[in-house]
Order: sequence, then structure tokens, then C-alpha cells
Amino acid sequence: MAGPARASEEGLIARYFAPLAGPGADGLRDDAAALTPAPGHDLVLTVDAVVAGIHYFAEDPPASIARKALGVNLSDIAAKGAVPRGFLLTLALPDDWTEAWLDGFAQGLGAAAAAAGCPLLGGDTVRSGGPALISVSAFGEVPTGTIVRRTTARAGDRICVTGTIGDAALGLRMRLEPDAPWASGLDPAQRSELADRYLHPRPRLAAAPAVRRHATAAMDVSDGLAGDLAKMLGAGRTARVAVADVPLSGAARSACAAEPALIEAVLTGGDDYEILCTVAPERLEDLRAEAAAAGIAVAAIGTVTSGDGPPRFEMRDGAERVFATGAFSHF
Repeated sequence: MAGPARASEEGLIARYFAPLAGPGADGLRDDAAALTPAPGHDLVLTVDAVVAGIHYFAEDPPASIARKALGVNLSDIAAKGAVPRGFLLTLALPDDWTEAWLDGFAQGLGAAAAAAGCPLLGGDTVRSGGPALISVSAFGEVPTGTIVRRTTARAGDRICVTGTIGDAALGLRMRLEPDAPWASGLDPAQRSELADRYLHPRPRLAAAPAVRRHATAAMDVSDGLAGDLAKMLGAGRTARVAVADVPLSGAARSACAAEPALIEAVLTGGDDYEILCTVAPERLEDLRAEAAAAGIAVAAIGTVTSGDGPPRFEMRDGAERVFATGAFSHF
């Protein structure tokens, strides 16, 4: 027996996505949108995709999937010191999609976009022939010439991160191994906190102005602190990091106390979506104070040094570790 008829692509756009459209999108009735940066500003562009079974669980709430799809892109915008202006959405749906799923997705997307001041400008909806794929292209702006690049750290700079590290990696591990002794020992609030950090990235947009004014280099932590720091430093620079200074949530501290080996997952796991940046020593306190005034904690965790090779992490017992596989890789 045939199921209920599905709306056409035009009908889906009109019902679920046109209400999210921002200025310049013409209600999503056209094939392109117009976006004009403010006078004296540059546009900042980024794109990231999330795929069912790779970046999220297919059974995750559709509103949470939407928040993640947009949030991972807003995290890149924040790390460049930029203010979001809008985004494009490509939605490739599997054969078994439902309008109930799409309704939840659109509601989550609209809430996340409104909270960030980042309206939908256009996109495309297609059939995937496989798992769902959601690609977002986000646009932001910075005063001309002030984008904070990734590979411009200098020897002697202090290394900083916002928020806390490792919560999402532990949330994922807890989901995969819910009966692990360390996970069973967490209280319900701690378990909920770790699960939420995996489901819902928290792009640090409020810290972007401080990063733009004070950081010498910045990127977001998406694939793991150790690996992303190595990517940021590049040739001719390395770093020393004090693991004791890496900011952990209470839930992560409890998990690592119960199972010390989890510190490797904390340092190399992905999905933190915090800002990793470097700053001249004399600007460190200004960066921290401005970020704190915006409600974002910033911790100094190490120092950039001259040399080659991956960053060295001084563990709590005084031993030094280098992580050969320090970041998530698709291939």
C-alpha cells in the first residue's frame, strides 16, 4: 500500500525553509542570493558537510542534526574573528526521509540560525541515493584585512583554547560504551553534559572580537586538540603543552579520574568546536579579559617554540607524549 504523498521540492522549500530566509534571498524563490558586506569589511567563507553514520547517528533528533550542521560552520567563522552573515544549505535526503523528520530539522535549523544572527540565503535539496548528507556554506565578515589566519603563529606566542576540551569525545565514547565502568560512575548530570556536547556544538561567536583583536593565529578544534594544534603550527614551529593546564569540565575530570587512560581521548578526540589560538605574551591577559567579559573562558595551555615535529604534551606525571595520530581523518 502506497504511503502518503510527499511534497515536491518546491513545496518543501516553501513550507520548511523559506520562513528561514534572510534579506537578499528573495524568499528562496530565485536560484541565487545577493550578499553585500558592510562598508570596509571582507567576506569570510567556509563550508563543512556532515554525513549520517560518519558525523552523527542517523537516529539523532533531526533538530540536533541541524544544529550540528550549522554549528560546525559557525565555529569556523568564529575562529576567524568574524561575525556571521548568512548560509547556504545543501540537503541530500535518503530514500526513507519523512516530512516529520524534515519539520524537526527545519525547526532546529531555524532556532540555531536565529540565535547566531545567521539567516538562510539559499541552497539545494536532492535525493542522496545513500545516507543523508547535509552541507552548509557559511558567510561572515570582518573589518578589511583583519581575518585571523591559521598558520601565522610565532615562536614565543602563548597557546590558548576557549571553553573545555574533550567533552564531545567522551560523550561519543559513552554512547558507544554506555556500560563502561568510567561512564557508569558519572552522575546523571555529568552524563547529560557529555552527551549534549557531542550532539550540539557551541560555536564561540562571542569570543570572535577578542580573537580578532589579539590573536596571532586561530582555528577551531574540530578533529582533536593535538592534531589541530599540529596543523596550525606547520613547518618550522612546534609547541610544548602542559596537560594540567588543558581546561576540562567537571564531567571530564571525573571520567579521567576513574580511567586515567581517557586523557588520550580528551586530547585527540574531535568535535570540541572550541577556538584554538595563539597570542603574544603581552596580549594574553587582554584576550582573556575581553573573552571573559563576553562570557567565554580562555585558558593558556602552552607555548609555541621554534623547531619541527608534532607538539609535545607534558603529562600530569611529568612524562612527555607525542601523539602520532592526533586528529580525526576521513581517509
